[in-house]
Amino acid sequence: MVRPLTVETQFLDLGGSLPLDSGRELREVRVAYETYGTLSPERDNVILVCHALSGDAHAAGYSTTAPAASTRDGFAAESRDGSQGKALGWWDGMIGPGKAFDTDHYFVVSTNLLGGCRGSTGPSSVNPETGKPYGSDFPVITVADMVRCQRAFLDELGIERLASVAGGSLGGMQALQWAVDHPDQVDSIVVIASTHGLHPQGIAWNAIARESIRRDPDWQGGHYYGTGRKPDAGMGVARMVGHVTYLSAPALEDRFARRLQFADDVRYTIDQPEFEVESYLDHQASSFVKRFDANTYLYLSRALTYFDLARGKGSLADALAGVRARTLLIAFTSDWLYPPAASEEIAAALPGEKELHIIDAPYGHDCFLLEEARQTPIVRRFLLGDKEE
Repeated sequence: MVRPLTVETQFLDLGGSLPLDSGRELREVRVAYETYGTLSPERDNVILVCHALSGDAHAAGYSTTAPAASTRDGFAAESRDGSQGKALGWWDGMIGPGKAFDTDHYFVVSTNLLGGCRGSTGPSSVNPETGKPYGSDFPVITVADMVRCQRAFLDELGIERLASVAGGSLGGMQALQWAVDHPDQVDSIVVIASTHGLHPQGIAWNAIARESIRRDPDWQGGHYYGTGRKPDAGMGVARMVGHVTYLSAPALEDRFARRLQFADDVRYTIDQPEFEVESYLDHQASSFVKRFDANTYLYLSRALTYFDLARGKGSLADALAGVRARTLLIAFTSDWLYPPAASEEIAAALPGEKELHIIDAPYGHDCFLLEEARQTPIVRRFLLGDKEE
């Protein structure tokens, strides 16, 4: 097995101000990013990888970030080769030599989103006008704003055109937005387990998760930085809610069934986890609050809820009429949060060259992270074509 390289996150400060859909502007915007592979002399081999709600710039390789703070919970470096004190990128199985996004051919760029909490400007960043963290004074952002920030970031690097934009979930939304907003600058997009607009059930679950944060007294109206208190309880519940939506009923049944923690010894308690699935969710909550900011969760969750390509366009077909990028859509049969029907609707509305693959897999929305081996040949054929070995 080839051991992934150690990668350090880099930072770039944008010049000027960044206009937003809300009518506001952001000054002194910083973008955290990582790169993998080699940029061609013509600068025509760039793939932009976009992360989902809880992701960050660290998409591949090992980071010197401690495993406890890793985006890829449970996949610390020591689980692979005994290394300590490092964390594996959230899409490492897809990015690298010979992988789906093959760094023998492509220069892959991954950024932390605008509004993030892992190095890019977000609610926890210092507002240059006040000298204090923005908190809930941070402007509401949209997926289009995220793409606008990425475009400004790439301009700073001297990259005018993208060979592809790829991502799952919220990352797929960004890929679609790129194709709509910059049709002449994107050769292809790879949209995995995503949608043109979240369905009402998804909107409802996201609203519950956000409310659990906002109703935590330690949220303090979003201005909890420096107070010694933060809404960990509400944030933990938000993660529990979100995590359940990423899974499927068969996956939960197969992994946990109704197993109790203590060898079928019921303890008759109302304030402690009794079942294995409860302890699993408790672990997800406690590990998440160590690495993620509650305000960022609120802002990014709201952005993906606002996302609706057809809004103000008449129809989805009208919204996608100007897309020129070749499009690869991948969906999963058990994903009820971003169901295959959404990808089918996108495929039907898209002009030009497109592919849709629906993979039969049991893990729900998390399939886009867990089914890397089955996605890899599909993505490689789409991106490399005749260059595929």
